[in-house]
Amino acid sequence: MNSSALTQLERHNIDSGPWFSKLSAALRSDILARASVRRLHDGALLSCRGEPAEEWMAVAKGAVRVSSVSLAGKQIALTYVEPGTWFGDISLFDGLPRTHDASVHGETTLLVMRKPDFKELLQRHTELYEALLRLNCRRLRLMFDMVEDLNTRPLASRLAKQILFLARSYGELQGDEIRIGLQLAQEDLAQLLGASRQRVNQELKSFEREGAVRVEPTRLVVLNREKLLAIAHR
Repeated sequence: MNSSALTQLERHNIDSGPWFSKLSAALRSDILARASVRRLHDGALLSCRGEPAEEWMAVAKGAVRVSSVSLAGKQIALTYVEPGTWFGDISLFDGLPRTHDASVHGETTLLVMRKPDFKELLQRHTELYEALLRLNCRRLRLMFDMVEDLNTRPLASRLAKQILFLARSYGELQGDEIRIGLQLAQEDLAQLLGASRQRVNQELKSFEREGAVRVEPTRLVVLNREKLLAIAHR
């Protein structure tokens, strides 16, 4: 990959990713040399559940929406892959089909590596095996945390944690406010939390009354991070 193919911000997002930044310089360089840049528009489909896995990816800008289909045939968002995050390696390891649908959310830039290059990279850098093991252990811990929160925390606490996560990943500091750059409707937030849109709307109104957030038509603005933290730990 020609490094100039990424903008300065996109390259920063990749280089500063919590997993990628801990790799050796040689491995980081080899990954970037084998990856191509792909720019996609909102809604573009990356893969479908049941398809064979052919690529390993990282988000350089924007987001990837990972979703599933409910019994009623409705598309349900499970998570949004943030900038600096690599994904898609599990199916490349076990050879099984993709487990979920993946599509682009907003204008998004990806780094993409083909399966043969991924396999060759594993042969050249034994370090990558241990690094991917750590990455998947982290994913597993996060999944357990989410299951625990779903079963033990009230919706207000889970919603506050989700907003804090979005502020960390997509926050744009404007004076004393943090404007979340990722556009999510209340229905999108509700799907992430396993709740109804009506209940999420009620909690957001409560957050507004407490002076923690401001709700705009397609954006959330964090007014007071400390108040959100307090709600998250109730």
